[in-house]
Amino acid sequence: MDIKEIQSLIKFVAKSGASEVKLEMEDIKITIRTGSTSSGSPETTIVQQIPVPQATTAAAPAPQAPAAQEASAPAPADSKKADDDSKYITIKSPIIGTFYRKPSPDKPPFVEVGTSISKGDVLCVIEAMKLFNDIESEVSGKIVKILVDDSSPVEFDQPLFLVDPS
Repeated sequence: MDIKEIQSLIKFVAKSGASEVKLEMEDIKITIRTGSTSSGSPETTIVQQIPVPQATTAAAPAPQAPAAQEASAPAPADSKKADDDSKYITIKSPIIGTFYRKPSPDKPPFVEVGTSISKGDVLCVIEAMKLFNDIESEVSGKIVKILVDDSSPVEFDQPLFLVDPS
């Protein structure tokens, strides 16, 4: 099993909503724990079946929507700020792991607030299972806000950056 296959497996597990997956092969054992409390043990067994994850992925946005509503619940006190944020594009984490703004501790951050970015630019790295995954921008624009602190854990689909596409 090579690194690409392991990364694909991590992404698959993160999108499925399963809380834990164990994979044992001849020369390798992998256990992936997402720490998600919203999924139950039946999904752990479903993850290994091919047709079911599509249904699980379709169901995954439903738990995310209430989380987004809870996050915006304090915003009505600051409704002007909420209106301003609506014109921005949110870049979200594609995987579960640890968020790093720099390629290494002695290097400068990939991006700062105010940095102009293009599609394909590396914005940060997320470490998952000792693998450092470059997170590239899918949009062009200007970084307006960095929503996660350096070296902090992130969940799948968690907002990382706000980008002004104009």
